[in-house]
Amino acid sequence: MDQAFWLLLPSEEEETAIQVHVDENALRLTHESLLIQEGPFFVLCPDHHVRVMTGPRDAGNGPQALRQASGAPQGEAAPETDSSPPSPSVSSEEVAVAAAPEPLIPFHQWALRIPQDPIDDAMGGPVMPGNPLMAVGLASALADFQGSGPEEMTFRGGDLIEILGAQVPSLPWCVGRHAASGRVGFVRSSLISMQGPVSELESAIFLNEEEKSFFSEGCFSEEDARQLLRRMSGTDVCSVYSLDSVEEAETEQPQEKEIPPPCLSLEPQETLQKVKNVLEQCKTCPGCPQEPASWGLCAASSDVSLQDPEEPSFCLEAEDDWEDPEALSSLLLFLNAPGYKASFRGLYDVALPWLSSVFRSFSDEEELTGRLAQARGAAKKAGLLMALARLCFLLGRLCSRRLKLSQARVYFEEALGALEGSFGDLFLVVAVYANLASIYRKQKNREKCAQVVPKAMALLLGTPDHICSTEAEGELLQLALRRAVGGQSLQAEARACFLLARHHVHLKQPEEALPFLERLLLLHRDSGAPEAAWLSDCYLLLADIYSRKCLPHLVLSCVKVASLRTRGSLAGSLRSVNLVLQNAPQPHSLPAQTSHYLRQALASLTPGTGQALRGPLYTSLAQLYSHHGCHGPAITFMTQAVEASAIAGVRAIVDHLVALAWLHVLHGQSPVALDILQSVRDAVVASEDQEGVIANMVAVALKRTGRTRQAAESYYRALRVARDLGQQRNQAVGLANFGALCLHAGASRLAQHYLLEAVRLFSRLPLGECGRDFTHVLLQLGHLCTRQGPAQQGKGYYEWALLVAVEMGHVESQLRAVQRLCHFYSAVMPSEAQCVIYHELQLSLACKVADKVLEGQLLETISQLYLSLGTERAYKSALDYTKRSLGIFIDLQKKEKEAHAWLQAGKIYYILRQSELVDLYIQVAQNVALYTGDPNLGLELFEAAGDIFFDGAWEREKAVSFYRDRALPLAVTTGNRKAELRLCNKLVALLATLEEPQEGLEFAHMALALSITLGDRLNERVAYHRLAALQHRLGHGELAEHFYLKALSLCNSPLEFDEETLYYVKVYLVLGDIIFYDLKDPFDAAGYYQLALAAAVDLGNKKAQLKIYTRLATIYHNFLLDREKSLFFYQKARTFATELNVRRVNLPPLPLCGWAPWLAPSHPR
Repeated sequence: MDQAFWLLLPSEEEETAIQVHVDENALRLTHESLLIQEGPFFVLCPDHHVRVMTGPRDAGNGPQALRQASGAPQGEAAPETDSSPPSPSVSSEEVAVAAAPEPLIPFHQWALRIPQDPIDDAMGGPVMPGNPLMAVGLASALADFQGSGPEEMTFRGGDLIEILGAQVPSLPWCVGRHAASGRVGFVRSSLISMQGPVSELESAIFLNEEEKSFFSEGCFSEEDARQLLRRMSGTDVCSVYSLDSVEEAETEQPQEKEIPPPCLSLEPQETLQKVKNVLEQCKTCPGCPQEPASWGLCAASSDVSLQDPEEPSFCLEAEDDWEDPEALSSLLLFLNAPGYKASFRGLYDVALPWLSSVFRSFSDEEELTGRLAQARGAAKKAGLLMALARLCFLLGRLCSRRLKLSQARVYFEEALGALEGSFGDLFLVVAVYANLASIYRKQKNREKCAQVVPKAMALLLGTPDHICSTEAEGELLQLALRRAVGGQSLQAEARACFLLARHHVHLKQPEEALPFLERLLLLHRDSGAPEAAWLSDCYLLLADIYSRKCLPHLVLSCVKVASLRTRGSLAGSLRSVNLVLQNAPQPHSLPAQTSHYLRQALASLTPGTGQALRGPLYTSLAQLYSHHGCHGPAITFMTQAVEASAIAGVRAIVDHLVALAWLHVLHGQSPVALDILQSVRDAVVASEDQEGVIANMVAVALKRTGRTRQAAESYYRALRVARDLGQQRNQAVGLANFGALCLHAGASRLAQHYLLEAVRLFSRLPLGECGRDFTHVLLQLGHLCTRQGPAQQGKGYYEWALLVAVEMGHVESQLRAVQRLCHFYSAVMPSEAQCVIYHELQLSLACKVADKVLEGQLLETISQLYLSLGTERAYKSALDYTKRSLGIFIDLQKKEKEAHAWLQAGKIYYILRQSELVDLYIQVAQNVALYTGDPNLGLELFEAAGDIFFDGAWEREKAVSFYRDRALPLAVTTGNRKAELRLCNKLVALLATLEEPQEGLEFAHMALALSITLGDRLNERVAYHRLAALQHRLGHGELAEHFYLKALSLCNSPLEFDEETLYYVKVYLVLGDIIFYDLKDPFDAAGYYQLALAAAVDLGNKKAQLKIYTRLATIYHNFLLDREKSLFFYQKARTFATELNVRRVNLPPLPLCGWAPWLAPSHPR
């Protein structure tokens, strides 16, 4: 898409839309076909149960229960569902409906197919479709229940129970608090009736506000924002001399159409007044103002440690006595807290950052484990149960990390026993159950899994903002997701997807979180829930993951959707800009898509705040629009940046004003630029180096206004400042500008001298500083040498420019250098091989800059170059490039180009003798041309299709239908006389070669009439000549003689070229043959032969003279019986035969009887 589209205003973007139509039925059939090919798949039956299908329905394969299905994937388990057969009361219609289950959506197929352990089958019992809503708040007990352990709550029917967190459907347990006794424990979900179902999906996904902050974790820090805006708004126009390259750019490439943003078209006087006001304020500003300490962005950065700021106030050393409870009192008292503390987060976290802060002196983990075991013994002796539980949990984690699973299981079980059913530290309970469940699953302990895993899943899904304590937590959440899918609870599925995404992101596995984030967003969209602020952050997180996977188009789509969801925050807008920059096709460019998010960032600044950000944001927009050639909008934004930075300091203000003046120069408003720069000079606020920049820019503007002498003087001042300050780059630019000025004045030799001096200076500088300017000067010098010579030297400068551009990695400079080399090898010093090489290089660069129009043009050109080589391999390469160009023209909706590309492919297939494809491609080309409704394009295509066969060597008769039946009627309809004449001439020539002279007569007469109407004497002569040839072939000698003489009468007199004389020779020879052989008049024939002889003598054509002398000798010897002339012509013929090494000329009369049967003597009857 054209980059200018992204620079449109929001009001203009609303007028643009992309409509996508999807055939849902075809998509469904494709999905079912793929599922059948993969093997057993999952379906939703009309009784709302999920079952397995082992094959297509029409093959007699019905749905089977998930666990009993013989064709189910081995090693996989899915939530068990009811597999009982339909009752006898079920009607036949219901049975028929039941025989047509619907396949589950792809995400559910994937979720149920994820390999799981077979022991998961019996965990928590079967999943029965029921109430799909999660519940919070109070619940009433439906029956009495006696807990089997201290962690299970005992209650009686009718008791009120407060659910802690949430009750998740499809899970058999939840955690609650008895309203009367205050006892906390696990509660059977089937034995309670919830009073507060969750109606909104967002309340089911996030159980508290802290969970929503997950998507914004790692958001843009203020330092990230500063670096981004420095990159976007940074320009060297204010510190480095600007190269005078505007004029050349205007002559080489058309300027893009400027798109007016709001508040454009400032009058020059208004602009100057604003500049003077800013300069007045500038005099009262400090020279180096301090940057504000905070911009109001979130302070968290992407690498913020998860360690809580509340750290323990003690640190244990290896030398301490770990068996003495008094020595460990600080540790044990800290760990024996009855409830959760913020400093425990590092203890429960999967990375265990708590260890590195408390036990800094331990480098060996084995030694640390031993010392913690001693502390465990001390806690056990002292009866500190919570400290014991936490130490056992910590020991279990350390053993688990070293794969000592049995020892870890013992510690976790001891921690669970030490808790004695206490839920005071709910995060500890979640961590113990999750780790213990993962150990049981790894050890294949089916009995223990059935007891612990369902409770662990209930804790993980129902506890708000729990701490991830084990990598195996993802497996438990996957199992919970499968049960949610089996129970068809969208709320439970959304909660599981959120927790899985958070789990994988926390473990630095963002790519694993990708499907769960995608599904979460789809669930929210389909639920019809209102827009929320977290959606924008979620889309940006998704975009960041796509960026890691190198999927730039999906990144841009997510960023765009995020900006449309809610009014974006400043941090979100800047984060979007950064993502767009990271995924731009050109790493050193400013993608136009960032304009929307920069404007959004400006809109997020409330009046009176963010003043320090307004200037950089306006400057960034100005640089962006200027980069894409829209200098008018850039001027407006830069003017606003000048006003916003009025208190930024003297140097910053002068820099902005210089940049504003340069934009006016680029926009063709040099007088305004001169006024701005003069105002800066008059204010006497610029430093010495800024004075040099201003002098150089003044010279550029003066040159634009035609004041060459003043421009030279200003260039000299700028060059002197650069030399005084020792700025070699600015000296090089100043010399190059002097060269351009001399070239502008017509002093090419002097221009070449200054350009060479500039090249010498540039070659000593690092390419990273001056690569673009160096490339431009080399190209300018090469162009000058190519025009004035030597051309080889110009080619050397072009190649040098290309090498410099390649080394600095600037694609646009490479593209300009390669374009010059392509022109050099195609026009200056033609070379087919070099032309192909550089055109292919230019094509690769066009792909990098994503210029589809240029890419299509280059593909066309390369195809023609290969076609001109004339080898089969070259023809195949030309076909490949033609097809690639065809795809681009289809994408760009360039119907005319598309039609020509189809036709070109058909032409190449004709050369390769693949006739079936020839007809197919030509037909498609004609359809495209007719689709446009342009008769001129249709005429052009039909004629070009006929030319394929007309210019070929086989199937030439096919050209007749294209010319006669299709192109010619269109030419008559459109009144295109020239095309009509051209087609008639082609038809006459084609029908003559096809031995159909009678049909050709009609078109020959049409061509003659058109030639006379158009006043085209050359075509009129051609028409008479072709009419004569056709009449001769039909045996009408007198008509043929008439038309030949008419053709000769239209020849120029006197004759100017040898070709005209040769034409006389050939026509008079033909006339002589017609009179002699067809009309049987030797006397008149001799006259035409003598006219032909006169023309041949004038031309000096000895072969023609030999032929004519021979015929005249024969006629005078055998028919006109003039021996004197016969001998004369015979001797002339002998002389030319000797000179041309032709065998002896004989004049027997009888052979002529074969040429003219009427001369044969009659036999006696």
